[in-house]
Amino acid sequence: MTGLGMRGRWLGACARSWCLALSVATATPMAGAAGPAVIVAESRMQAVVEALRVSGSVTAPRAARLSPAVAGKVAALRVDIGSRVAEGAVLVELDAELARIELEVAQAGVSQASEALADARRREADGRRLASSRSIAASAYEALQSEVRADTALLRQREAERRAAQARLERHVLRAPFDGVISAKLTELGEWIAPGDEALALVAERGLWVDLQVPQAYFPRLAPGMAVQLRLDALPGTAVEGRIERIVPVSDATARSFLLRVGVAGDDLPMTPGMSASAVLRLDAGRERVVVARDALLRHADGRVTVWAVEEADAQARVVERVVQPGLGFDGLVEIVDGLDAGVRVVVEGNESLRQGQAVTVAGAR
Repeated sequence: MTGLGMRGRWLGACARSWCLALSVATATPMAGAAGPAVIVAESRMQAVVEALRVSGSVTAPRAARLSPAVAGKVAALRVDIGSRVAEGAVLVELDAELARIELEVAQAGVSQASEALADARRREADGRRLASSRSIAASAYEALQSEVRADTALLRQREAERRAAQARLERHVLRAPFDGVISAKLTELGEWIAPGDEALALVAERGLWVDLQVPQAYFPRLAPGMAVQLRLDALPGTAVEGRIERIVPVSDATARSFLLRVGVAGDDLPMTPGMSASAVLRLDAGRERVVVARDALLRHADGRVTVWAVEEADAQARVVERVVQPGLGFDGLVEIVDGLDAGVRVVVEGNESLRQGQAVTVAGAR
């Protein structure tokens, strides 16, 4: 054999060895591959909670359409729409000139009656001394006593008239019956208004309620004090805690619902009467069932609902499809009525394209 032939066979052997080494090196990581990475969660037995979603609106605890107690022309308007007022603050003043004159007349009548009573008492005292010495007849003394009683009654009448005139004068001023904000102004300076005519609308800003309309079927399952999770348009994405304060047991015959009044803790939330709100009522369903994370469920076009259960086989994690019957959903969980036991690991992330019996790598758990 020539040197050239021997060199060719040696180069061929080296080439085959290099290719074999390259093949082994390339195949090694493939042999260690364990399928796609998935995140799992374990099914568990838990009390089932029914999450009922309802809607409603924010309601003021007090709202009033204010009207004057007497008729008169608007002489002063102390507030405007949006004004915040305290209880007792003057809102509207009516022209009270005639009422002040009537009060002056009544006060003069009181003074006159008071003087007459004082004179009658003085003469009655003189008569008492004369009667004791028999200087006047008994009938004359009795007449003096009767005059004192009459003047006393007249003074009480004049004082009552003065109080009535004072009250009429005070009624020419319209005051705020409670703290709040003026939500409507329905009169202007110079207008003539009478009792029953709406002048202003006042709405309380503190202690606001959230009134919810709840289907009548849930009436027996609700009670005062139960926690309610509220959501307000003014606070998108933020849950507000509230509690049931009142249950109005009068069903709306047309909507087949009843009123649920929810109190909100604190007065610092940016909420106003009339604002829309929604709520989630957590109602105990009265049973325990297997529950899984909502993300574990896959819904198919043919109506099936499945989960991928992770099982260990030959030291390798593999997925097995399970057909399940879901029930109520709550808190990111779903009740499983049938098809799955407690304590089973199910795939919650990476479950979109798995195949029956496929090997997977468990990358984490919830």
